[in-house]
Amino acid sequence: MYTTVNEDGILNNYATEPQIYYAEYPTIWEQRQYVLQGAVATVFVTALVLFAFAVS
Repeated sequence: MYTTVNEDGILNNYATEPQIYYAEYPTIWEQRQYVLQGAVATVFVTALVLFAFAVS
């Protein structure tokens, strides 16, 4: 933790900053997984909406 002291004796604490890294573009396999997850989520939300209309 990084600490500074001003002229009045007040302490200021600063958190240590994490090391910066750049994100990598997802691979083809990861992209396919994202498409599959999106499709499952779309079907799930559509089913919930249709169920809500059927119940009401």
